[in-house]
Amino acid sequence: MGAVTASVIAIVGVVLGWAAIEIACKPCLEKGREAIDRSLNPDYDPDDDEINNIRAPLNPNPPSIADDSDAISTSSPILVKAI
Repeated sequence: MGAVTASVIAIVGVVLGWAAIEIACKPCLEKGREAIDRSLNPDYDPDDDEINNIRAPLNPNPPSIADDSDAISTSSPILVKAI
């Protein structure tokens, strides 16, 4: 009878440990499972994924050359301190 009790306690401990890991790591496990599902899906085409669009510009709204509001004005006099 002691062996049965010990095995039941061990199985319950494993189940509770598994549940604790599932709850604690839920966001990470969901992302991993989604990645596995995508990789095993024969109809999935990574080129159709808009999030991972390689041809998207790194800076979609680059400042124009004519916009020199942040540039230093060259018409102001340069003051040099004599030593």
